[in-house]
Formats: sequence, C-alpha cells, structure tokens
Amino acid sequence: MYRYDHIDQTLVNERVAQFRDQTRRFLAGELSEDEFRPLRLRNGLYIQRYAPMLRVSIPYGLLSTVQLRMLAHIARTYDRDYGHFTTRQNIQYNWPALERVPDILADLASVQMHAIQTSGNCIRNITSDHLAGVAPDEIADPRPYCEIIRQWAALHPEFSYLPRKFKIAVTASPADRAAVEIHDVGVRLRRGSKGEIGFEILAGGGLGRTPILGKVIRRFLPEADLLAYLTAILRVYNRYGRRDNIHKARIKILLRALGAEEFTRQVEQEFRAGREFAPSLAAQEVERMRGFFAPPLYQAIDDSTPAIGTSSSGNPAYDAWLRYNTRRHKVTGYRVVFVSLKKHGEAPGDMSGEQMDALAGLADRVSFGLVRVTHDQNLVLADVPQSTLPGVWRELDALGLATPNIGTLTDMICCPGLDFCSLANAGSIDVAKQIHARFDDLDYLYDLGPVEIKMSGCMNACGHHHIGHIGILGVDKHGKEWYQITIGGSSTGPAALGEVIGPSVPKDQVADTIARLLEVYVRERLGDHERFVDAVRRIGIEPFQERVYETHHSAA
Repeated sequence: MYRYDHIDQTLVNERVAQFRDQTRRFLAGELSEDEFRPLRLRNGLYIQRYAPMLRVSIPYGLLSTVQLRMLAHIARTYDRDYGHFTTRQNIQYNWPALERVPDILADLASVQMHAIQTSGNCIRNITSDHLAGVAPDEIADPRPYCEIIRQWAALHPEFSYLPRKFKIAVTASPADRAAVEIHDVGVRLRRGSKGEIGFEILAGGGLGRTPILGKVIRRFLPEADLLAYLTAILRVYNRYGRRDNIHKARIKILLRALGAEEFTRQVEQEFRAGREFAPSLAAQEVERMRGFFAPPLYQAIDDSTPAIGTSSSGNPAYDAWLRYNTRRHKVTGYRVVFVSLKKHGEAPGDMSGEQMDALAGLADRVSFGLVRVTHDQNLVLADVPQSTLPGVWRELDALGLATPNIGTLTDMICCPGLDFCSLANAGSIDVAKQIHARFDDLDYLYDLGPVEIKMSGCMNACGHHHIGHIGILGVDKHGKEWYQITIGGSSTGPAALGEVIGPSVPKDQVADTIARLLEVYVRERLGDHERFVDAVRRIGIEPFQERVYETHHSAA
C-alpha cells in the first residue's frame, strides 16, 4: 500500500496543528459558529443529532493492520467503543467530544491517516473496487491511479470550494464493484487498440434528491491525460455549477441542464485549451506508484482442494460461510474472505474496538497485514491461503464476523438514520433489525439468491436506496416515520434506478412489505437462477404493486 513520504507527513501534521488552534479559538469564543463551520468540515467534523461526528478517510478502502488497530484505539478512547464503516469506504465515529477531536487527528496522523476532505464542498475520498489487485476479471490494478488522483485532489487550491461535494470512483472490472455510474466522475480502465491502458470517463452521476446515472463523455482517454481531463471537468463544473441552491448544485444538474453533448463539448474545449499547462501523468510516475501496490510474496501452493461448493466438509455452518463469504482469487491456492458486518440484530457497518483489534491480528497472520473496506459496509481479507480457511472461519465466527449472508437479503446497506444524523427523517438501524428478525432463516435467504436491500433515512441517499434491488427511503409524515419502497435498482450489470412501487408504508410494515415482494418473486421467477432484480426487469413492477397493496396498509 502507499506509504507517506516526508511531504505527505508534514502536510498532515501541519493540518492537525492548524485545526487544534482553530478548535481552541472556537471553544474560547474567538471564532463564531459560522467561522468555525467551514474549518471543521474541511477536517471531517459534523455536528450531528446528539454529538459531533468525525469521518475518517480510508483511501480506496485500504487499511494496514497498524491503522486498523489505531481505529480500534480511537473507538475505545474517544468514542463508545465502536466505529461505523460507510458506503464511501470510510469510517465514522458518532460520539467524539469536540475538544478531543484534535487529539484524534494527531493519533491518526501517527499512522498516516487523516480526515481531510471527508466533508465540505471539495473532492471527497477516492473509492474503488474492494477486490482490486486480486480480482481475476480486472484489466489492471486500479489503486495506483486512485492514489495518483488522491494526491492530485488533496487540498487542491482551485477545487477546495466547489459548488457542492464531488465524488470520484475508479474501477478496472466489467463487474463494476465500485458503482462508478452513480459518481460525479467515474473512471473505468480500458485497453486501447495497441493494448495500452487508458480510461473511459463518465460524468454527472449521483443519487440524492435527483438520482441520475452518469453519462460517458470520453470513450478512451490516454493514460497521460488523466489528471488533465479531470482538471477540465472540474473547471467546467466550478465555473458553471449552481451555488444559489444546494439541491441543484451537483454536477449532475449542470450536465442535465446543458445536455451531455454540450457538457462534453465544453470539457473537451477546456481540456484542449489547458492541456499545455495541466499536469501530465508521466509513465515513470505510474510505475513508481505501481510499486506501492506490487503483489505480495504469494506462496506457490499446489492446490488440489475441490472447488468451493462441490463437496461438504461435514460442517454445514462452515460450508455456508465458505460458499457465501469467500470469493475466487486470481492466484491459485488463495481465497478472498469477506468479513460480515451484518450480523442479524446488529447495526449494519458497525464494528467494536475489540473486533477491530482481533481482525488486525488475524490479518497479520493470514492476509499480509492488510484489510479492505467495501462500499457495501463489510470488510475483506484479500489474500487468505485456502489451507487456513477453517481456522479463519472459527476466529471470525467467535467474533461475530462470520454471518454467512454476503450477497443475500440481510447483507443490506444502511445509513445511521435518525439514531444519529441530524438530516434524517426516519430511522434506519431499527428497521434493519426488524428485517433481520423477519428473515432470520438462512436457508430461505439462500433459496432467494442475490437480493440487495439498500436503505436511507433521508433523500440524501447515503444508503444508496435508489440502486437497491429493493430500496427503502425513510420519510416524515406529520411527525411519524414512513418508508417509500423502490424495486429494480442496481449498481451493476447494467446500472439502473429503482421505481417507486406506490404509497409509503408505516414503520411496522416494512418487513411485511418486503415479504410480499418476495412472494411475487418466488412465484414468478424463471428457475432458481433468475435474480430478483432480473425478474422485476422482465415482468415490471405491476405484479409487485398488486400484491403489496391488495390489503389495506393504512398507507397514504
């Protein structure tokens, strides 16, 4: 993974000292709330419903075990002994005391971490495929390019005060595990006619109040022009993006107003005009960056183990975990292991300090001291020798991190909702627990196949509800929590936005509503291999609507 040089470390240390002084002045009454707000936001600090919330950057979701242990220390020392992993591959702490946040930032800096640009109208954490470097289907490892973009974007003087927040995702896989189509800018690695690496560039994606899928604005961009082209996009957006209305300030609104063709013309014009002065990505810099992400020293393993799922170990619990929580690795004899943060009855994405410490120890022993964060709010041990899998399962199971539900209905995305967020209209965590309780039969979940539930407590869509096979959006109706249901969304194969099935349902009927949707799916699907989302695309939403609303729900 990337290691800070003296420039990186100096920058982060100086930012800690600056924010320590800014916090001191605010607490002493020398800075007003309006003066302090942009300063704290640039350092990842929000004022939430009950307490401050600190969001810590985890670039492209990659953590060393030293860093994971520090996150555990912060959870124990400054919070309530847990952290919340997010859809942006970051971690959030929901209960830090304001006066101690500079100390947290100092601790983070000691392990080459920070909270810079995790909030505010700037370029946010760069995200990528959580299987980068180990996926058999990728063109090349996208993480070197993520790190190059991260360094280019960090405290960029021209793009520190954009019309609105700006999110970039990079993928090298046709499966698109990074959900690039819902980002302000999506970058897909491509091969040119001579086999050279370049990029397909998308722009104008995003969820929130106005969900829009990104449009391809460049089919193939040469590798050297990556930063120059991103600069051109940001300049067009910075110049013409709206600043008079926060709900219309994202680049997706600008692209829609101009039209994809005109937006692309303006970006290309800016690209050509500024190319001489824009940063060029030198081949030697790409190679230098690749050196930080070189494959680890894999053992030569003569693996004669039967393919996963073709034989039984005699332990059904282990076999289920092996089938659902592990994935193929590009190196023979290794397996990718998902660490489930979706234990039934627990808040999705939450992890205690004890669990973090124990997982760090396990990763040191079986996965080269690295852990990854997925945008589905789970973690990954990417390089596990297959011979160690039984022991890995036993340790994860003892920690409550081996629920065999990856890719199933209860592997849901869930924002903190009304429990913490001051923007939320309704709760999310308690509804997730309701769904867990209703669908606790793993055999039933396995029979259903892949069903993605994504849930948000407000229109900001931190839970990505628009692209869930089943999406759940909390809404406020006269002071009561109701939930709007969408179906048919997806972030992959192909990406799509879900359709609202009808009137919202009250909180105590969310799980029942999902059960009715699943009844239709089980009745109508073409064999065991047709996914829920594919059935919706084939038959439309009407049969699902009829079943949900055939009895009186008191919906309004």
